[in-house]
Amino acid sequence: MTSTSFISVHITAPSRAEAEKIARALVQEKLAACVNIISGARSIYMWEGKLAEEDEVLLIAKTRTSLFESLRKFVKTLHSYECPCIVAVPIAAGHQPYLDWVQKETTS
Repeated sequence: MTSTSFISVHITAPSRAEAEKIARALVQEKLAACVNIISGARSIYMWEGKLAEEDEVLLIAKTRTSLFESLRKFVKTLHSYECPCIVAVPIAAGHQPYLDWVQKETTS
């Protein structure tokens, strides 16, 4: 098992309550081993031709690369945004016992 078998998935949510709902569901469904919730993000972006600024909550989910598509579809069903940020970042290297744990916790 190589470290490239794992990803961190960044997801933004409009509130801590929604972030916690998504995080709990991902862990309970074994689509992520762990989800960090980081409050205080400020997003500046273009939406429908206008500059938008919003306070958001950032989720960082650790999972296996092979689970990304299932995770993405699952988050989309729970998320209130029309076009939620759900992006995967490959884990190039990591503490092997941690990666072993991620593997164990995301295996049905």
